[in-house]
Amino acid sequence: MFATLSDRLADTFKNLRGKGRLSEADIDATAREIRIALLEADVALPVVKEFVGAIKDRARGEEVSQALNPAQQIVKIVNEELVEILGGETRRLRFAKTGPTVIMLAGLQGAGKTTLAAKLALWLKEQGRTPMLAACDLQRPNAVNQLQVNGERVGVPVFAPQPGNGVGDPVAVAREALDEAKRKLHDVLIIDTAGRLGVDAELMQQAADIRDAVQPDEVLFVVDAMIGQDAVTTAQAFLDGVGYDGVVLTKLDGDARGGAALSIRSITGKPVMFASNGEKMTDFDLFHPDRMASRILDMGDVMTLIEQAEKTFDAEQAMKAAEKLSGKGDFTLDDFLQQMQQVRKLGSMSKIMGMLPGMGQFRDQLENFDEREIDRIQAIIQSMTPAERANPKMIDGSRRARIAKGSGRQVSDVNNLVDRFFEARKMMMQMARGGGIPGMPGMPGIPGMPGPGKKGKQAKQAKKGKKRVSGNPAKAAQEKAAQAERPAAGANPFGKPAGEDLDYEQAAAALNLPKDFSKFLK
Repeated sequence: MFATLSDRLADTFKNLRGKGRLSEADIDATAREIRIALLEADVALPVVKEFVGAIKDRARGEEVSQALNPAQQIVKIVNEELVEILGGETRRLRFAKTGPTVIMLAGLQGAGKTTLAAKLALWLKEQGRTPMLAACDLQRPNAVNQLQVNGERVGVPVFAPQPGNGVGDPVAVAREALDEAKRKLHDVLIIDTAGRLGVDAELMQQAADIRDAVQPDEVLFVVDAMIGQDAVTTAQAFLDGVGYDGVVLTKLDGDARGGAALSIRSITGKPVMFASNGEKMTDFDLFHPDRMASRILDMGDVMTLIEQAEKTFDAEQAMKAAEKLSGKGDFTLDDFLQQMQQVRKLGSMSKIMGMLPGMGQFRDQLENFDEREIDRIQAIIQSMTPAERANPKMIDGSRRARIAKGSGRQVSDVNNLVDRFFEARKMMMQMARGGGIPGMPGMPGIPGMPGPGKKGKQAKQAKKGKKRVSGNPAKAAQEKAAQAERPAAGANPFGKPAGEDLDYEQAAAALNLPKDFSKFLK
């Protein structure tokens, strides 16, 4: 969603590189480029003025003029100001001390409230809560049925005494739902309310009546992040008519400009609490302003990636794979396939790679990545026999032809997979054993590089000082005999064993020294 904004900001910062000092003209030009980038991203004009003004004031201050790298300091300032307009800190749900916590969802029709209600219920369920959904959208056709289907998918009960489709009183359903939640000891009640195609008095009054009937602990305004600056107008109208505690952004995975996310917090003063960025029920999480700012500035979002991996990966399987890579077993193609399948559970490869720092420059390649490549790898591996998967070295030409035919691929695809597997296994085993990454200079354990014991000149001197043994048996025997005739270690140069007194006069004579000089040897 923020691809255009990220690219424009990256180009702006690129122009500052290599400058030891920023002039007034540099600061003005940078501020102008940032202003254009924000306006093109559909950010509200008052927010743009405030944002650019804050950056210019700080850029003219001492923190930039005295910085060793002014360009990096400007990036730091932009990052901090982005975090500020996105909300500063992560806002979490407030739970009731007694009784069920009531969360009411409000917003326009089409914003994604019904789907988001199920996503929120699943998220709370994973947090150890016991949520219940209440179907109070009795206007939109099949809204009740949709919530029931979504509730079944996430394993959360749905309270729906009325069929909907224009039949029933939503305020009465909300009251009954609260009583039902208390009776069945649910600690969270999520109320899905009706939306309209536009802001009108009837919609506002119905939402206000439900709010007064159940006294929710949290009222969340659900807004489609793709509707641009109109999101700010709608958010302000709901704030004046109904009131809410936080905002939930949906469809953040879309290709719209995304200015709503940067505008709502500053205009309404209400924090963005959650973000939905996909069609799956698990594509939902807390909104972290600092992480979103990092994504916009192409600094990645490694923390979110780690959290997703912790939830998705099987710890036992990961431990077994790590043990095999460290030398306690053979890392086979079966293990390789398991790792690929675990990674796939995180989502699309383009989405995963997009969370890594600096991947914005490869955006075109990531967007064109064929997600079916993992399916093809799986087909090739599963076309092998168990013995072949356990020992890929036995896969000769005839076997590769059979595997290619069984998987519907070319022999070259099988060759590439086997070669890539051996390379990947070698690299992972070297890293698991603490040997560093192959090809990185100065890392221990790399062929041709000195190990951790002796390095550089020390290693050469040790090698130079070591006596080589001849390969000729007769010559080797002669060298051994000559070595035996030499004084043993600890003996003095005159053949006396270590520990015996030396005749110093004899020593002086042997050295052709005067007799009187012997006293200096004592």
